[in-house]
Amino acid sequence: MQREHTEPLPYQVARGPAVPAHASATSWPAIFAGAAAAAALSLILVLLGMGLGLSSISPWSSEGASATTIGISTAIWLALTQIIASGMGGYLSGRLRVRWADADRDEVYFRDTAHGMLSWAVATLVTAAFLGSAIGGLVSGGAKAVGSVASGTMTAVATGGSAAMAGGQEGGGAGGGQLDYFVDSLFRSDTPAGDATGNQGRNEALTILVKSVGSGELTPEDKSYLARLVAQRTNLSAQEAEARVDEIYANAVQTLESAETTAREAADTARKAAAGTALWTFVALLCGAFFASLFAVWGGRRRDAIDG
Repeated sequence: MQREHTEPLPYQVARGPAVPAHASATSWPAIFAGAAAAAALSLILVLLGMGLGLSSISPWSSEGASATTIGISTAIWLALTQIIASGMGGYLSGRLRVRWADADRDEVYFRDTAHGMLSWAVATLVTAAFLGSAIGGLVSGGAKAVGSVASGTMTAVATGGSAAMAGGQEGGGAGGGQLDYFVDSLFRSDTPAGDATGNQGRNEALTILVKSVGSGELTPEDKSYLARLVAQRTNLSAQEAEARVDEIYANAVQTLESAETTAREAADTARKAAAGTALWTFVALLCGAFFASLFAVWGGRRRDAIDG
């Protein structure tokens, strides 16, 4: 009589345990495991990207990558980071979950997709919790920059005027602001007279210029008074002093308007950079959600193939 073969065949895989019909369809341990792996891998890749980015930046103008190249590279690396990290987390969440006994094929695919999406969501929330301040600073940075430009120029003018007045007590306001140069130009002379007006005249001139530049108009009274101060200190005639006042005032207004234009351009550049970063982050997160769900389906299919 032939003996029945009872030993298991080589490479035969035993069927794994299945979830009872009344159990929950959500395997939270698998979801949290995938989320932890995704968050850790995302951190590693972000640090690697920072290292590669800093190595490509040079303080020398003729060396290193351009700002456009760095911006495009950052966006691409951010998308790759989300794809790789979220894909790994989704695959683990699908592979580590238990087998469902009462679910048909379409339901299994839906549950695997949901597991991948949940692992991506948990990893994203954890990352946002740790980087909340940085994200908030990024979103509000552009708005703050634009809002502060309008008052920034006049604040600098007022600060410069106060510094010049304080510095005038120690020899002519060496620590003044942008108007310091133009005030000095008012009293410039090839044959200087004695210090008849002293620092008082200089401080009065600075006060008048700050007020006139702020209002956008040099009144005839202020112009006449400045011309008398200039004529008294520089030995110029009344007509020459008035001409110098007009010339210096026009130069001061033009310089401050140029500074304001530069500040507005810088604020607009910061706003565009913040908006572009936010949009590319949105695209990268969408890619992460998609690949996390896709790889979760793949991992769940592999798990069922091994258990089956």
